[in-house]
Amino acid sequence: MARRLELHEELCSTLGSRNVYFQPPESVKLKYNCIVYSVRNRNDIRADDRQYRGFIEYEVMAIYRDPDDELPERIMQRFPRCRHERHFTADNLHHDVFIISY
Repeated sequence: MARRLELHEELCSTLGSRNVYFQPPESVKLKYNCIVYSVRNRNDIRADDRQYRGFIEYEVMAIYRDPDDELPERIMQRFPRCRHERHFTADNLHHDVFIISY
């Protein structure tokens, strides 16, 4: 959990606000611009029949109003093990989905 909280603080710093949500329930009202993230997968690297190193993959979604917002670029620069999955627009909001191994 300490690593997830560390990731949470990094995401807050990247966004420039506390509008970062971890697996929010539908009842939570999001404030935009925001980042929503959740656990996607666990990757274990094994050697000599034991776990050598483990990473958790998080699906991170940046949601923003301005199509020229630099939030996606800031996320890509901040996290070296990050890959962009897709972009879409819904309800006049732009969404960029990333996978971050942390």
